[in-house]
Amino acid sequence: MKFRLKRLLQKQREFLIPLVHIKLQNGQFEILGLGVWYSYWRDPYHLLLTLPWAGFLALIALLYVATNALFALAYLAGGDCIENARPGDFLDAFFFSVQTLASIGYGAMYPKTTYANTIVTVEAMAGLVGIAVMTGLAFARFSRPTARVMFSRVAVITPHEGVPTLMFRAANQRRNQVLEAQMRVYLMRDEVSLEGLFLRRFHDLRLLRSQTPSFVLTWVAMHPIDEYSPLYGMTPESLTQTNTTIVISLSGIDETVAQVVHARHSYSADEILWNYRFVDIMHYTNEGHRYIDYSHFHDILPLD
Repeated sequence: MKFRLKRLLQKQREFLIPLVHIKLQNGQFEILGLGVWYSYWRDPYHLLLTLPWAGFLALIALLYVATNALFALAYLAGGDCIENARPGDFLDAFFFSVQTLASIGYGAMYPKTTYANTIVTVEAMAGLVGIAVMTGLAFARFSRPTARVMFSRVAVITPHEGVPTLMFRAANQRRNQVLEAQMRVYLMRDEVSLEGLFLRRFHDLRLLRSQTPSFVLTWVAMHPIDEYSPLYGMTPESLTQTNTTIVISLSGIDETVAQVVHARHSYSADEILWNYRFVDIMHYTNEGHRYIDYSHFHDILPLD
C-alpha cells in the first residue's frame, strides 16, 4: 500500500505545472518556463523535427560519435579481438567501429574472434536501423511545406469608405502562387466576466475579403470597425490595458508542392497605429505598365 501511494505521488509530481509565462510572437505561442516541468526528451520525434538544422546536425554528430565510442569500448573489453589493430588502442577500435557501423569494410582490420564477430553483428544491425531512422527524419524535415509570407511591421487604423478600418499588408515572397488562400484574423484580449472570472478571450475579426483564388503579390487585409466589431469604441489606451493582440492565420495550397502551407503573424497593442495609412506601393511606368515597389512595403504616413 505504501509503495502504491509513493508511486501515485511521484506521478502527480511529474504532471504538476508551475507558473509559466505565455508570450505571443509572430503568431506563435512561446511558453517561458515550460521546460521546468516538461522535458522535450519525452517526445524525441517532435524534438528532432522542430530543432534548427544546426542543432539537428550537431545532435546527430554527437550520437554518432557516442555510438562508435561505446562499441569501441565493447571491442576493447574483448581483448585482442581485431586483426591488425593495436591491442588496447582506443582509436583503432573506434575507427573499426566507424567502418563497421557504416558498412565500409576496408579489410585492413577485421574481427578474429567469436566475441568480436558477435559485436560486429550487433553493430551492423544498429547501423542499418540508425541509417533508416536518420534518413526518415531528414526526409520529414525537408518535405515539410513552408510558406514565405511577409507581413507589414505594423497595422494601422485609418478611414476607408468613411469607416475606421484596421489594415495590414501581406506579401508572397516566393514567385509561385498560393491557391485558394484564406486569411483568418482574431483579436485576443483580457476580459472579466460578470462573475468576476478573468478570461483571455478570442474574437473573430470580419474581413472585407477573407479569401482569394490566387495569392501572388500583395494582400491588404481590411477589417471595418463598425458597431459589430470587437474593436468598436476602443482606444489606444484600452488596447494596452487589455493586452490586446491581433493574430493572423493565412493558409493556402502551394502550387509547386500541391500541399497546404500556413503562415502566422501577430500585432501587439503598440504595433497598431491610429490615424496612419500605408504608403502606396503600386506604380506605373512611362509605358503604362503597373509594378510594385516593395522597398516601401512597411512605410506609413500620418493622416492629414
